[in-house]
Parts: sequence; C-alpha cells; structure tokens
Amino acid sequence: MNTIMLSALAESNRLQIVELLCSGPLTVGEVADRLHIRQPQASKHLKVLLEAGLVEVEADANRRIYKLRLEPFKELNAWLEGYRDIWENRFDNLNHYLQQLFQKEQKQEE
Repeated sequence: MNTIMLSALAESNRLQIVELLCSGPLTVGEVADRLHIRQPQASKHLKVLLEAGLVEVEADANRRIYKLRLEPFKELNAWLEGYRDIWENRFDNLNHYLQQLFQKEQKQEE
C-alpha cells in the first residue's frame, strides 16, 4: 500500500477534489469554483494528487484538465479487501455470540 497516496487523501480538500473528479474531468478553475477556494490552492492540491499518482493531467491550450486514475483506487480497494474479511469474520463471531446469549436468556425465562 502506498503511504504517499493515503497521505494525499488524508487532507479534506484533496479528498473533496477526488470526489468531484469521480463525476468526470475538471479544470483547475472548475475545481476551485466548486470547492470555493482560490485557484492557486486548487493547483497545489492537484499537484499533490498528481505526485501521488491519483490523477493525471492533460494540457488543452492554457488549461489543465485533471481526471482520476483508476489503478491506484483499485490497489486501495484490494488492500482494504483483506480488512473487510477480518471485520466480516468478527461481526459473524459477534452475531453468533449474541445469538447464544439470547438463547440462554430465553431458556432462563422458561
């Protein structure tokens, strides 16, 4: 798992940018407008996301258009999958334990 990627996503503005880019490519100006931040701030956040490999940029005349790269998010999902399995097993164990407690309480009430 890439810690640079996680660090980039840990900042709220950058996470919001990723969420915006889920709907499609955007220019720096569009990102700034939608997040109500100044364009230089948006550019700095996008640069961090670019260096982390989360976005790619395409130049169109004097505009820069950013879009998400799917590969890093697939990698993140694969990494999280192992933890999902652990938590599902723990929830299954908890459910089994609670069912046993419920059955004991019902027997005691009889």
